[in-house]
Amino acid sequence: LFRRRGFNIHSLAVGHSEVPGLSRMTAVIETDEGGARRAQAHLYKIINVVRVEDITGRPVIMRDLALIKVAADQTTRTCLMQLTQVFNARIVDVAPDSLVLEICGSEARIDGLLEVLRPYGVIEMVRAGRIAMERGSGAAEATVSPERAAAVEEGISYSV
Repeated sequence: LFRRRGFNIHSLAVGHSEVPGLSRMTAVIETDEGGARRAQAHLYKIINVVRVEDITGRPVIMRDLALIKVAADQTTRTCLMQLTQVFNARIVDVAPDSLVLEICGSEARIDGLLEVLRPYGVIEMVRAGRIAMERGSGAAEATVSPERAAAVEEGISYSV
């Protein structure tokens, strides 16, 4: 849908939601306000879509996740461990010649860590799509019709 309509997807993440049988998709697209409204309208045409929300300009929490494998020998390991602490990242794997770091945060924070790691030799990197949730006690409520609720109970998955 996004490709056919000419929308540039910056990030896409899909996973389970708090409602059994429903998935939540967070799509970050580069477009203007009119394009966002068109994307929303097109998404509602897909039968599996229960709800679409444009959270632009709302108070939200957004997070990206990255795993970064960086070259690390005995001479650079201590410095890399200090950088890991500065960026509030975690070391999740240690090998004789490398470290794998996990970082969760803003896109800018992850980009910043990558920039300082490049001189050490980034061997491999993978980033998950951005996830978002509105701040406060409210929740993105998925109003599910009785027909869709019955379909969910029968094991048919619908996206939120």
